[in-house]
Amino acid sequence: MSRAAAPAARVTALALESLAGPTMLLDGALRVLSASPGVEALLGEPVPTGALATRVLCGQSVDRPIAEALAAGRAIVGTVMRPRRDGSLRALRVRATPLVDDGAAAGWLLALDEQPSDGGGPDAPTRFHGMLTRDAAMKQVFHVLERAARRDMPVLVRGETGAGKELVARAVHALSPRAKGPFMAINCAALPASLLESELFGHVKGAFTGALREHAGIFRSADRGTLFLDEVAEMPPELQAKLLRVLETHTVIPVGGTDPVAVNVRIVAATHQSLRRAVELGRFRADLMYRLRVVPVFLPPLRARRGDVALLTQHLVDELNAAGERHVARVAPGTLAALTRYPWPGNVRELRNALEYAFVIGEGPVLNEADLPPEVTAPERAEETAATAVNAPPELGGSPEAQRIERALERANGNRTRAAKILGMSRVTLWRRMRELAMAHDA
Repeated sequence: MSRAAAPAARVTALALESLAGPTMLLDGALRVLSASPGVEALLGEPVPTGALATRVLCGQSVDRPIAEALAAGRAIVGTVMRPRRDGSLRALRVRATPLVDDGAAAGWLLALDEQPSDGGGPDAPTRFHGMLTRDAAMKQVFHVLERAARRDMPVLVRGETGAGKELVARAVHALSPRAKGPFMAINCAALPASLLESELFGHVKGAFTGALREHAGIFRSADRGTLFLDEVAEMPPELQAKLLRVLETHTVIPVGGTDPVAVNVRIVAATHQSLRRAVELGRFRADLMYRLRVVPVFLPPLRARRGDVALLTQHLVDELNAAGERHVARVAPGTLAALTRYPWPGNVRELRNALEYAFVIGEGPVLNEADLPPEVTAPERAEETAATAVNAPPELGGSPEAQRIERALERANGNRTRAAKILGMSRVTLWRRMRELAMAHDA
């Protein structure tokens, strides 16, 4: 369709494509009123106004279920095969919806997209214990985890907030000979030193004021299983020495006790920062680092695997649809483009939060760009923020990140938990970043 010949029809086609992807609008006789540019790209040829849609889509095929459904006035979702330029065939999914006027079909809306291949090629999606990817680097992580899980040795996971470090730890546990044992997790940055020591190693009755009964501690609770130590680099120095002793002797001494208690625990530790750098800065013991860093695993951030954004978006939309409050049938192309552009400093957790926000803010079966959080639709500001957060040393912080945190706190009326969700990070990570940026962090 030429732009000069039918400007109104082209504008209609562009509007429909922005909402529903590549689309064709048909009259009651199944002739093309308009076809969006995406349809012509999928079909590999122009679609003239007035052409019979069944001929455009089905050609000379013997089996024509879509043509039969259109002729009978029935809605249908089906597949047609179209040749690529290299001679191979591509499967196109066609969703045909009748446009009803006074009880009769006055026309049709056809939405087209390419049917994803379910072959085993390098770009095929891979699911791994709650994680989903097409990315080659992430698939290599899965391979390393699968092999490492079989051997009873410590694993150290390094990754940004929201990248899935606990999912990795749970995968290691599930694939290991300890799978039938307990899986326990603790965030080493979430508790003050005195309380963290008791939570890790337990205490005897009367060890301190308020210790009215014996407490086993998480090491003993994880006996014959796996213990996930998140943010291990934040562990206070005095507890690092005690953790090293546990790893060396396979025993714990409860706070206030004198007798060691044997424990049989596999450690998976995680950190958002380099332990080697923490050792150089004198913040972490080198001997403990070598105990923990037997199998290092580096989780690539979501901005380094942008091809996963569309895959994860559809997966998360399906999960949110299952919750039942709103059903999204389609993510608009502009929405997907905005999601793909955004650098996701909070990684998959932030993507989930952004989609939860969109489900609440928007209405109807299409997830539109206007439904997304403001920071996602302003990628140039987000890129600057993410670059500063990643490249600036923690002790130097970065004013754009501080401004981003301030804006989130303002939108959340000072509520830390809600602000952390807006930022795509845990409340503990928010507290830590505010401390590193020398921001006021009174509760």
